[in-house]
Amino acid sequence: MAFLHATAHASAPAIDNAAKKRSLTPYLLLLPGMVWLIGFFVLPIATLASTSTMTRPEGAAVGTYVQSLRFQNYFDAFNANKDQFFRSFLYAGIATLLALAISYPLAYMIAFKAGKMRSFLLVLVVAPFFTSFLLRTVAWTQILGDEGPVVSFLKALPFFSNDIRLTSTPFAVVSGLTYNFLPFMTLPLYASLERIDPRTLEAAGDLYANGLTTFRRVTVPLSMPGVVAGTLLTFIPAAGDYVNAYLLGNPNTRMIGNVIDSRFFAIVDYPTAAALSFTLMAAILILVTLYIRKSGTDELV
Repeated sequence: MAFLHATAHASAPAIDNAAKKRSLTPYLLLLPGMVWLIGFFVLPIATLASTSTMTRPEGAAVGTYVQSLRFQNYFDAFNANKDQFFRSFLYAGIATLLALAISYPLAYMIAFKAGKMRSFLLVLVVAPFFTSFLLRTVAWTQILGDEGPVVSFLKALPFFSNDIRLTSTPFAVVSGLTYNFLPFMTLPLYASLERIDPRTLEAAGDLYANGLTTFRRVTVPLSMPGVVAGTLLTFIPAAGDYVNAYLLGNPNTRMIGNVIDSRFFAIVDYPTAAALSFTLMAAILILVTLYIRKSGTDELV
């Protein structure tokens, strides 16, 4: 009896140590991700926040700023660049709607009609990612150029002037945004449509719903998570993009991303650039939250 009692006491620490190891395992697994998140997201954001309230001392060299907690930088930066803010959201919104109009039929066809060609078509959707974002945008300067195929075709039509230009226009910028972010819209839509049980559509037909009614009352509501995810994945990067506006636009089509880029690297006005960056993030966060709540998919937040 004494032997059993001693054995129980001896094994108790081992059991406690094993329990402690099991309890620490989830935290140890999270550690690499947390280190990465803190080092490459939290700290840069904190540094950006600190920079946004700095000021340049009188007579100091260019690029020299001190912390003065001047929150007026936010109001000054927004008032000086509000046109670029509104233009960025306008271009991003139009590009998102165009991408949705193009991607939904494409994703629907791949999900329900492609058959054995489904994998091949999905590869074609992601194929643009095999090429640099910059090169894809530069290619559009050739496609929409004055001697390019699109302008040449339009000039051949009787109701277009021979002086028509597409490059350095808002049309070119929106076209570039739509093209470059099209896969971000197509893939979530396909994933959502592909999960729809075909028997659900058959049941709608059994209840005497025609094809249009089935699509409107069954397919679209069931695909809303994909619509919401696709529009967010398209709108958010498009609103902050500056490559398309730089390569395909003109000074009158500059977006807020172009202003932030020039403030950081050309003018070396770090506080204004940081304040604009934070204002852009806040505006996008507010719009996204309102959109998600309006669409009834709060669980995506």
